[in-house]
Amino acid sequence: MAVGKHSQAAEEKTTTRGQSDVNRRLKYISLAVLVVQNASLILSIRYVRTLPGDRFFTTSAVVMAEILKVLTCLLIILLQKKFSVKETMSFLVDSIVFQYKDTLKLAVPSLIYTLQNNLQYIAISNLPAATFQVTYQLKILTTALFSVLMLRKSLSRVQWVSLLLLFGGVAIVQVQQEGNKEASVSDSSNQNYTVGLVAVVISCMSSGFAGVYFEKILKGSSASVWLRNVQLGVFGTVLGLLGMWWNDGAAIAERGFLFGYTGMVWCVIFNQAFGGLLVAVVVKYADNILKGFATSFSIIVSTVMSIYLFGFHVDLMFTAGAGLVIGAVYMYSLPKAASGSSSPSSSSSSSAAAPGTDRGAEMEAFLPKCDGKEKGS
Repeated sequence: MAVGKHSQAAEEKTTTRGQSDVNRRLKYISLAVLVVQNASLILSIRYVRTLPGDRFFTTSAVVMAEILKVLTCLLIILLQKKFSVKETMSFLVDSIVFQYKDTLKLAVPSLIYTLQNNLQYIAISNLPAATFQVTYQLKILTTALFSVLMLRKSLSRVQWVSLLLLFGGVAIVQVQQEGNKEASVSDSSNQNYTVGLVAVVISCMSSGFAGVYFEKILKGSSASVWLRNVQLGVFGTVLGLLGMWWNDGAAIAERGFLFGYTGMVWCVIFNQAFGGLLVAVVVKYADNILKGFATSFSIIVSTVMSIYLFGFHVDLMFTAGAGLVIGAVYMYSLPKAASGSSSPSSSSSSSAAAPGTDRGAEMEAFLPKCDGKEKGS
């Protein structure tokens, strides 16, 4: 009897140790995915936007990314319905058309996300990749402030201090860049540092508001996030087409929707479309500390790669400012001492993952949980 109990205890211990090893590996994989997603999108956009020759229309790239997101989410819903086209169509018509009031709630964040995606192209086209990556972390500040105002969330003292450090670090970087503005954009007469800075600031503000608004909608609804992304994508595609027609309509009519698309441009679009969904898959294995570390590490990766790819110059002021931002991001992601209210870090630290992927931050576990929620919708 004693031998049996000892054997069972040893077996349970081995199982627990094995599960722990698997979870640890999954965390490291999650960290790698988040870092690669964070850094690669910014660097690749910067690369394709600074290449000589014909440039693709960024408005068409935004529309294409939205279409790919919608198709991917529809495929996931079809998979959840066990590839029953009839059941999937019935579900989509009921959820999107018949419950039109619920669908219309997504019009506001969709408009903001579409604006934000276009602004990110403008910002990265006019700012060095490392400068954009550092400045873009202001979205943590805007998300936190909107969370306090709209969701009545509370922040710990450490989080308030981290937000002050974040603002100070970004300010130092901007002072440094202002001094080197001519050198930063000397490689192309089409680049305008002020335009890029305004674009990234507006993008951060819109990201904060849209992320919190979307979180508020999700909390008040039983619909799955894949359905929500279909609704967002439908609005985003329509609004993106309107923006494309308004801004580049004549040029696209003359040259074509896919003008300037190269293999690298397609990589950027696929990264933007699927990056957020990929993050959604791995994010359940990553806690807020890991997300914060991934964001901080991606800033370092972007800076180092910018030195080699774009000849970016790093001096003492940029290092100090970026160091403050990296420390602030990590501090903000630390758990609260009190276990009371939830912090905005769930929507902001993971939304800091990468531009164009803010929706992925609020996504739940990949497939299993959605069926029950959809049945309740």
